[in-house]
Amino acid sequence: MNSRDTALLELRPEIASAKLHPGMSSEEYFQNKTLRPIAKLQNDLLVAAFQNYCRKHKNVFYDLPIEKRMDYIENAIHKDMKFRNSLKGILIGQFTLAEYDLYIQNSSALNKRMMNIVKERLKNNIMLLEQVSVSVA
Repeated sequence: MNSRDTALLELRPEIASAKLHPGMSSEEYFQNKTLRPIAKLQNDLLVAAFQNYCRKHKNVFYDLPIEKRMDYIENAIHKDMKFRNSLKGILIGQFTLAEYDLYIQNSSALNKRMMNIVKERLKNNIMLLEQVSVSVA
């Protein structure tokens, strides 16, 4: 393992709930071993990227009720391919070379898992997003 890979792995937080079992699928294993720790590490950057997305779209997000905000997050991630690709890049850039090799073998299924994790992280940070919108106004 090269020094970049070692440094990346050392940065990642431990996630106690991310269980690794011998019988799990390779996608689930990759999700729990790689994607979830990277998403947690990159949480602040993912939130900042979404806040920037909202600013570029006239801050409509901040005028919506909470249920519509959830829909807005879903739509932004699923329908705006440029934004989606940016989010994927934030996570993929933290892969080791071996992880990247695994990723490219099944990128379609792993992209779905990746975007679901990002979507849940943004939804869980909705209160943080609200606090920032109040302080910006």
